[in-house]
Amino acid sequence: MRRLRQLAERTPPGRERYVDLLRALAITMVVLGHWGVTVIGYDDGRPTGRSALADLPWAWPLTWVAQVMPVFFLVGGYANAASLAARRGRGGSATGWLVDRSARLVRPTTTLLLVLTAGATVATLRGAEATQVRAVVWFATIPLWFLVAYFAVVALTPPMTALHRRFGLAVPVALVGLVALGDLGRLLGSPGLADGNYLFAWLAVHQLGFAWYDASRPTRPADGPGDADPDRGDPRHGPRRRDLPLSRRAGMSLLAGGLVALVLLTVVGPYPVAMLHVPGERLDNAAPPSLALLAAAAAQLGLILLLRRPAGRRLRRPGPWQAVIAVNAVVLTVFLWHLTAAVLLVGLLDALGALPTPAVGSAAWWGWRVPWLLGLAVMLAALVAVFGPVEARTRRPPGPPARGPRTADDGPGPARTGFTVAGYAALVAGLLLNSLAPKEAAEPLGLPAPALVVYLAGAGLLRLLRSGWGSRG
Repeated sequence: MRRLRQLAERTPPGRERYVDLLRALAITMVVLGHWGVTVIGYDDGRPTGRSALADLPWAWPLTWVAQVMPVFFLVGGYANAASLAARRGRGGSATGWLVDRSARLVRPTTTLLLVLTAGATVATLRGAEATQVRAVVWFATIPLWFLVAYFAVVALTPPMTALHRRFGLAVPVALVGLVALGDLGRLLGSPGLADGNYLFAWLAVHQLGFAWYDASRPTRPADGPGDADPDRGDPRHGPRRRDLPLSRRAGMSLLAGGLVALVLLTVVGPYPVAMLHVPGERLDNAAPPSLALLAAAAAQLGLILLLRRPAGRRLRRPGPWQAVIAVNAVVLTVFLWHLTAAVLLVGLLDALGALPTPAVGSAAWWGWRVPWLLGLAVMLAALVAVFGPVEARTRRPPGPPARGPRTADDGPGPARTGFTVAGYAALVAGLLLNSLAPKEAAEPLGLPAPALVVYLAGAGLLRLLRSGWGSRG
């Protein structure tokens, strides 16, 4: 508590604390949502898990709020824009920013993958079937789907900020148009045409985070040397064309417009009502992200803007702000390990012969939700206590940015830039290979060996770059 108080006291007055609150709330909603809708059953005597949404159609509209991936990318865009601008303001390069930024994401993710691989190897050596090992690891690594897209948008942040400075809100509008074209392709029977939506949709939301950052700055200096922008204008003359309107009127318009679009696209149009995967539905709004999901994102953004000022006032109090700091210190660890906690609890209860499997929607099933969630919270807390320090030491406390001359490893040499891009590409490729591998595949390591090798190669390359290797290339 003492350290939390110290960190809270060091928070600069101009920090947008609301962004940190949204990140913490989004993680909490994802964790509770995944845990809450999980149905545990048996298949050939082995525990299995699935979503209860197929049996609870009345809950589908609730996913318009519960699907919080857009919130992640929105606050990620804000945080990445702020961090990159601060780096450039100190004379640093975009390449140096990418190298340093990778540590926050790579170290906790690598820890998860290595622990799961070690556990899978031990299980295989003890006689477990490779298909069973893969099924367990597949379930535990479901959160990595998100990181595939997030690694990509982080790597694209420097060029996308350049587009944002030049074209402003026209960039997310164009990306939404590409999502619509992809959706048209899959509606006409060519689902592969929508694969680009995995990138286009999340880039669109990420760009809005850039616009929010621009609009929230009290002063608008150039982002760094050579970044002067004649279109910035004077803050006294109202928002620039690349700013995100932050007024209550803008919030009401986005909320109403998003809800109207959602109703037209889902109730009247061809899209499912649920914004999460529902077995048996013709389309999936989340995989790949659809136009309907972006409509939900617009409504969520409107609600976020409406709550911004009252939430900001509450976050000026020490208690709420310290809680937000505490969650954000291990936010990625919580996200990465929450399904592993479910695997461990199910395995423990199954070994004890105490795993309940009531029918979905029954009184017993609803009654089981409370002890189920409490047991998972205890299991996750233990995992965070063990693995949280890996992430916590990579996060900068909420204080003023460090100042000083540019370090030697921050040079923008083309070789260093090429190595950095290659490192991020390997991370994305490795995680994507794992996510695309079938749940039923026979994988003694739990993950496909090529996926693990490619990912670790990318992580190792970025680690070398953080140590200064290649800075003179």
